[in-house]
Amino acid sequence: MTARLPVFPLATVLFPGLVLPLHIFEERYRALVRHLVDLPEGASREFGVVAIQAGWEVAPAGPGARHTPAGSGEVTLHEVGCTAELRQVTELADGGFDIVTVGRRRFRIAEVDESSAPYLTADVEWLPEPAGPDEVADLLAARVIAVFRQYLGLVRSDPEEISEQLPEDPTVLSHLVAATAALTVDDRQRLLAIDDTAARLRAELRLLNREAALLRQVRAVPVPLAELASPPTPN
Repeated sequence: MTARLPVFPLATVLFPGLVLPLHIFEERYRALVRHLVDLPEGASREFGVVAIQAGWEVAPAGPGARHTPAGSGEVTLHEVGCTAELRQVTELADGGFDIVTVGRRRFRIAEVDESSAPYLTADVEWLPEPAGPDEVADLLAARVIAVFRQYLGLVRSDPEEISEQLPEDPTVLSHLVAATAALTVDDRQRLLAIDDTAARLRAELRLLNREAALLRQVRAVPVPLAELASPPTPN
């Protein structure tokens, strides 16, 4: 079963439950916000956030994953995205909007429509979310929390930030770690596309251990300030 969604290409990956504020200034996306605001009371005010796979002028990687914004070349989108639910709208004097959204549910793009609306729309298939307890995910969540706290100790100087409460629900935890760790868009996109919570947590353990090892290595080999200030010498 598919559903039709407005789609907003961004250079970021949205996860369920995470807050995403946006400044809307392009006219086609102003039209999208006006469309959502004008929906009847109780209607779902959601649009799809999909990460840009490659720049604005790169040929698409496959069918159903391209969009040509007005005045620019083709943009290649990832197939898996997450809906953003509109929670707060502030209209600006210039006609733009500042909005606050929250990620809700994952989807896979089935077909893109570039012509029926001022903004991109797509038929999407909803991706499955875990239901019920999962002992393996529970055990992995405890390991991810421990490793994530070690990772935070390397990247944050404020002890209060390190000791902040982390969610116990494995799925919620997996989304939070994926969104807040200093990962690449490609890393985050791979995590978003994983349907199984346990598999996502396993992947995050590998990524967190990798990032922590890199951080420890950088700290263990300090570079003299004079060297940092000097321009690189050509080889």
